[in-house]
Amino acid sequence: MSEVVDVHAHLLMPGLHAEVERRVPEEVQAAADLELRRNGLASLQASGRMIGERFPRLTSVEARLAAMDAQGVDRQWVSPSPNHFYPWANEGLATWTTGEANRLIAEHVAQAPDRLVGLGTVPLQHPQLVVDALDDAVLGRGLAGVEISSFAGDVELSDDRLEPFWARAAELRAVVFLHPFGCSLDERLDRFYLSNTVGQPTENAVALSHLIFAGVLDRHPGLRLVAAHGGGYLPTAIGRSDRAWKVRPEAHGCAHAPSTYLAKLWFDTVVHDERALRWLVEVAGADRVLLGSDFPFDMGLDDPVGFVRGAGLADAEATAILGGNAEALLRTRVHA
Repeated sequence: MSEVVDVHAHLLMPGLHAEVERRVPEEVQAAADLELRRNGLASLQASGRMIGERFPRLTSVEARLAAMDAQGVDRQWVSPSPNHFYPWANEGLATWTTGEANRLIAEHVAQAPDRLVGLGTVPLQHPQLVVDALDDAVLGRGLAGVEISSFAGDVELSDDRLEPFWARAAELRAVVFLHPFGCSLDERLDRFYLSNTVGQPTENAVALSHLIFAGVLDRHPGLRLVAAHGGGYLPTAIGRSDRAWKVRPEAHGCAHAPSTYLAKLWFDTVVHDERALRWLVEVAGADRVLLGSDFPFDMGLDDPVGFVRGAGLADAEATAILGGNAEALLRTRVHA
């Protein structure tokens, strides 16, 4: 019987953020101002209360393990809370923040190595630094891979400057966990929590489309990219991408119809709708779907295991999603 593995769980590192704030207070304030513009005051206030209530689960191994026991989860992949991406940081600060985040993630999961797997991060806004940061995470810290955002500054995932990163990630057989932080639609989403409910799936769809249409998955077929939030809107609207590939010459950067690449990616189960989960299994394959919860945030799944088991999937499909697929994904990774 496979373990139950949750691939989408986060660690908040308040000491790291305090040091960033000490070093560059004006830049931290500018980032906070952008968050206010993107989210609106009501959402930021609600999020502040929510994080305060869940702070122990975001920081403490003991609280994390107790919550996992209550959810019936045997193992978690722990990645940085996305506020630690710092996509505005200059080269020097970005090198320090990513190295420190990788160290803190490694220390956290080392407290329960039989139950926790770590994912680090890279400074996506500085493509010339990302390979070294990936090596630091995987070879230096023993992490299973890294978490990246959907874009950073002027760097989209189709950027040619990221080619060495994709090649190295494939070579290391490292997980690359795509998790957006912030939506470039900015103040259009500043009420009703649209910055999250619309912004996150939009950013997932845009980022994955950059990867697919640019031919990244053609050039790096061994890439192990896991998309948070079920890949956002892309899996449900993939027919439109196929149509563009068929009729538009500028949409022919990939060798095959975009829908064929869904089976070359992995997706978590944070879709909040059993019909969406069944559709994801249909278009990507049950072997490409991994249990995720977005632990411990309020927009995650409170009962991630029950959600999968109640989705009307075949028993073998549910078992694979609950843990077998995640185990297979890590089985051949390169270790430090």
